[in-house]
Amino acid sequence: MTTTDTTPAAADVLAPEPVEDTPRGYTVRPGDHDLAAHAYTQGVRAWMVASGLDPDSPALTDTPARVLRALAEMTAGYREDPAVHLARTFPVDHDGGPIIVTGVPFTSLCEHHMLVFTGHADIAYQPRPGAPVAGLSKLPRVLDVYARRLQTQEQLTQQVTAALDAHLQPVGAACIIRSEHGCLAHRGARKPGSVMVTSSYTGAWRENPEARAELHRLMDR
Repeated sequence: MTTTDTTPAAADVLAPEPVEDTPRGYTVRPGDHDLAAHAYTQGVRAWMVASGLDPDSPALTDTPARVLRALAEMTAGYREDPAVHLARTFPVDHDGGPIIVTGVPFTSLCEHHMLVFTGHADIAYQPRPGAPVAGLSKLPRVLDVYARRLQTQEQLTQQVTAALDAHLQPVGAACIIRSEHGCLAHRGARKPGSVMVTSSYTGAWRENPEARAELHRLMDR
């Protein structure tokens, strides 16, 4: 059977579409993405040569481009806006009880070493009585938007609750993440199996310990 490789070219998936000014003040000009893609793949080739490998061997000739495509896929969140997922809501007859999705898997890249960290998130928000609610899949999608960027777990946890607050205006929002980090498991301290736990609470769940305890009870069921 003959298959066709439909993977986008490396330069096409390197980074977000060009913008005039990035959040940190850098200016991205037309053509910069192509230059960066070339520089990145040449850098991978140079590392191979320095390591005594032949980058033109059949096994490695396409590796630099594959590495770049993999990186672009794992950082696709820079080209996504969580607001898109939370913009559509549905009228539902409810009394304002919490809405919780537990055990949501994710994969992200540590911004310090660009190594993978993977885990699960429990995400919740409490809509105001009678307010429209987001679709069930939207909470995991918001998590994915932020996870598919260079991240720290602390920041990722808070970005999820901040997005829920900004776009749904709930009584409260919460996110608890448990994950294993490649930078801790496979280099440096080399402690595989260690789990990092972070949490973020807003609104009623931040201000009221009893409400927070009830949320934890519901999550642990």
